[in-house]
Amino acid sequence: MTTIDAVETLLTRLVAIDSVTPWLVPTGAGEAQVARFIADWLADLPLEVALEEAAPGRPNVVARLRGTGGGPALLLNAHHDTVGYDNWRDRALVAERRDDRLIGLGTADDKAGVAACLLALRELCAGPRLRGDVVLVTVADEEGASIGTAHHVATHTADACIVVEPNDSRRVYVQSQGFGWIDITVHGRAAHGSAPEAGIDAVVRMAEVVRSLHRRDVEVYGAGPVPFNGRTVFHTSTIRGGTDYATYPASAVLGIEIGTQPGERLADRVREIEATFEEVRRVFPDLRAEVDVRLERFPFVAEGHERLLACADAAAMEVHGAPLEQIGFNAWADAALVQA
Repeated sequence: MTTIDAVETLLTRLVAIDSVTPWLVPTGAGEAQVARFIADWLADLPLEVALEEAAPGRPNVVARLRGTGGGPALLLNAHHDTVGYDNWRDRALVAERRDDRLIGLGTADDKAGVAACLLALRELCAGPRLRGDVVLVTVADEEGASIGTAHHVATHTADACIVVEPNDSRRVYVQSQGFGWIDITVHGRAAHGSAPEAGIDAVVRMAEVVRSLHRRDVEVYGAGPVPFNGRTVFHTSTIRGGTDYATYPASAVLGIEIGTQPGERLADRVREIEATFEEVRRVFPDLRAEVDVRLERFPFVAEGHERLLACADAAAMEVHGAPLEQIGFNAWADAALVQA
């Protein structure tokens, strides 16, 4: 079997296993079945393989190839969970080949990464031992709250790490944005539609908040992209409010995702959101609003990676005739947790 055949066969089998993170989709299958498949695939190799639960029924797979001693330990990190697939349920789990691509749920993000790491580990097992350990962890929940990598870094150590995410083999990410998931709540006062003097419309006030946030996105984030990482991420995500057609809405809740660049923290963004409330009060002096941070992840900047990068550049020269291009990422990956 050629390397391409091996990749296609393994990746097709991985895609066929439903592993939607229940953090994003409460009815998602979770990662237990795909983790068992990965552990079984490694069973014939001279490795120490364990399933380690990041949460009940949500395991990581940890596979260690012991070195001869005295060398640094290298961690390979890839994630075996996926997002949901309601909009293409009839074909998402059947990988379809189109020319030199496979199309299916998670083929790029990140079951190709898992397959690449598994096949690399098999190659390493067949060759001379390195001095240091090589550890592969395939993690749960990267598409959600990253409980898999959080669990691993709390219970294991390594000297260096490659986090395998979708990318061109000629490029390597050395920075990425952080992000926050935030709820903004605007309060009104419920009243029957026939009594406008008694009601305060939370939705109308929220509309003005959204307008103000959009203006900041265009005039500040859009006008000042950061070298490497690009434009600071911002978008509205969810909105809910009101109770029925006949009643003024007493509250409205807006969910947003917003990015942070290296050197920033989510508290900087919260202060900016609160400043937009002051703008809105010019229109609605009675505005009552609050910010609730649901999740914060810090930006990533690679540190101490020069020796590892030199090895990767040597491999890239052999394959492509040029060293890797170092780039940034205007999204987030688990590298930030490992680096921290």
